[in-house]
Amino acid sequence: MCGIIGIASKEPINNRDWLIKGRDAMMHRGPDDAGIWWSDNNTVGLGHRRLSIIDLSPAGHQPMHNSRGNLTITFNGEIYNYPELRSALIKKNHLFESNSDTEVILAAYDEWGNDCVKYLNGMFAFAIYNAKTQDVFMARDRAGEKPFYYSWKTGEIRFASELKGLMADSTFYKSINYEALNCYLSIGYIPNELCIINDINKLPPGHAMIFNCAEGSLNSWRYWDLPKSDNLLKSNNINERLLLNELENLVEDAVKKQLEADVSVGVLLSGGLDSSLITAMAARHSSKIKTFNVGFPNYSHYDESKHAKLVANYFGTEHIELYANDINPEIMSVLAKQYDEPIIDSSMIPTYLVSQLVKQHCSVALGGDGGDELFGGYTNYSRLLWTQEKFGSIPIGIRKIISTLGRYLPTGYKGRYLLQSVGTDFANSLPSIATHFDAQLRRKLLINNKWNPDTEHNYFNSIPKTTDLLERTTRMDFYNYMAEDILVKVDRASMLSSLEIRAPLLDYRVIEFAFNRVPSSLKTTTTQRKILLKMLGAKILPPEFDLQRKQGFSIPLPDWLKKGPWRDLFYDTLQNNQSLFDKRITNELLKGQDMGKKNSERLFGLVIFELWRQEYKI
Repeated sequence: MCGIIGIASKEPINNRDWLIKGRDAMMHRGPDDAGIWWSDNNTVGLGHRRLSIIDLSPAGHQPMHNSRGNLTITFNGEIYNYPELRSALIKKNHLFESNSDTEVILAAYDEWGNDCVKYLNGMFAFAIYNAKTQDVFMARDRAGEKPFYYSWKTGEIRFASELKGLMADSTFYKSINYEALNCYLSIGYIPNELCIINDINKLPPGHAMIFNCAEGSLNSWRYWDLPKSDNLLKSNNINERLLLNELENLVEDAVKKQLEADVSVGVLLSGGLDSSLITAMAARHSSKIKTFNVGFPNYSHYDESKHAKLVANYFGTEHIELYANDINPEIMSVLAKQYDEPIIDSSMIPTYLVSQLVKQHCSVALGGDGGDELFGGYTNYSRLLWTQEKFGSIPIGIRKIISTLGRYLPTGYKGRYLLQSVGTDFANSLPSIATHFDAQLRRKLLINNKWNPDTEHNYFNSIPKTTDLLERTTRMDFYNYMAEDILVKVDRASMLSSLEIRAPLLDYRVIEFAFNRVPSSLKTTTTQRKILLKMLGAKILPPEFDLQRKQGFSIPLPDWLKKGPWRDLFYDTLQNNQSLFDKRITNELLKGQDMGKKNSERLFGLVIFELWRQEYKI
C-alpha cells in the first residue's frame, strides 16, 4: 500500500517544490521508500511513498519505468492476480526485471492499453505517463478501495491519494464546497465525484481518465459497472446448493489470492459472520494464520472477544487478543487531520485503534468489508421490506400525508425515520436519505444560509433503476455508502498506521456473483438477513457459532457524552465563535442527547467537521 501524487501540464511546470511536500504529507501511507520523477520537458511530475508488501527489494521502487523507458507509473494498491498476468505477458514476449505487481501493470498497459484495467483483480489507484502519446492514464479500482483526488483546470491536472497532498501547495486556495457540505450533513459522507473542497474532485470507483499534455484536455469514462439485474430477477429456477458451492469456491479463491505477500499477513477476526468466514478460508491455505481481535474490557457490551476466540480455537489460529482501555478524546483531533473529507461515522475510532494494535504484529490484514452490501446484512434492509409489506398496499397519496407527520417529531426521536419512510414510492424510489440533518434542520444549522434544500433530490437521481426494492437498496449502498464511508474509514485509519487491509469479499468476481447470481430471496427478508452467507457459515463454521448475532463495530459514544472530557470537547468545539454551525441548534442537540434522544452520531459529525476545518484552516 502506498501514496501517490502527480501533476501534468500543457506547459512546463515551474512550481515543483510542492510535489515533494505533498508526497511527504502522506508519509504514513508509505514509510519504507520515496521517489520523485520529472519528465525531460518538465510537463509531468510523479511522486510516490512506498509501503513495501510485494518484492521488498529496490527493484520495486517507484515511480517505476518500463524497460524501454517510454512508460512511467506511480501506483497505490495490490494486484492479486499479478502472477497469472505476469505469466500471460511473458508468453507475449514481455520481459520483467522485478517480481512486483507494479511492473505487471506497466506491461499490461503496454499490451492492452486503456483496457488493461479490465484484467486487474485488486485494489488500485494509479497514473501512467506515456511519453510517446503524451497521455497520462489514470484509473481507480472497481469498488473504490483506494482513493484518488484530483484538481483539473484547463491545461493542468494534479492528483493525490489524499487531499492533504494537494493542499500542501501553499498557493492553493482552500474553501468549502457547500453542495458537498449539504450532502455530508444529510447522509454522513460526500458521494460520487464531489469533494468537500472547491475545485477538487474524486475519480469515482470503476472509472478511468486520460489527460493529454499536448492538448491540455481531460476525458473520463466508466470501465466497469455492476452487472444488470434483469436476468437475475426473471430467473425462476434457483438452485441453492449450486449457488452455495459457487460462493464457497469464489470466497476461498479470493482469500487464497489475498494471503500472498512478502510480509506477515493476519486476519481481523471480530467474531462476526464475515470475518469468521474469511478466517475459515484462510485456515484452509495456511497452518500459521494469525488472527486479531480487539476487546474493550471497560465496555462489556461492545466486547466481542469471546466470539472471536470460539472461531480462532476451532480453526487453530495463532490468536492475539489486543485491548483498548481508556480512549482519550484527543484522538478526535488525530482523526480529523487524517480524514481529509470528514465522515459521520464514529466507528473510525475503533477502526484506527485496531489498526494501530495490529500493525505491531503484521503489515497486512484481511477483513470482512463488503459482506453487508453484497449479501444484505444491514438491519434497515429488513426494516424497509417490513415497511413495504405493511404499508405498500395503502395509496401513496395517503402514505405521503402520514409520512409528513415525521417532520414534527424532534430530531433524534425514536421512530421518526420509520414514519418518514412510509411515504416512499416502493416501486421506484428509496426512503429519505437525510438520516442526520434534513433540509429544515440544515437551514437552521448553517448560519451563513449555505443550505441546499435540493440535496436529497439531486442524490435521488442516482437511485438504480430496478423494480426489486432490495436490489435497489443494496446497489445504492454499494455505489455510495460502502465506497464513500466504509472504505474511506478503513483506508484512512489503516494507512495512518501504515497497515494494509485487504477485503476478499470485494474481489470483483464475488461482487459480480452477488449482484448477478444471488436473488433477493437469498439475501434479505423481513425477518432474515445474509441468508446465503449464513448458509455458508452453517456449513463451515463451528456448530456453536451464533449465526443470528449482529454487532456493529462501535463505541459507547452516548455514555461518553453524558459528562467528562468527551462532553467537554464536544461542547467547547460546537460553542466556539468560529464554528460554522448555529450554537443554539447545537446546544439543542446536546440537550436532546441528555434527554435520551439519539443525537450522538449527529454531534460527532459536527465536531469532527469543525476540528478538520480548524486543522487545515479552511
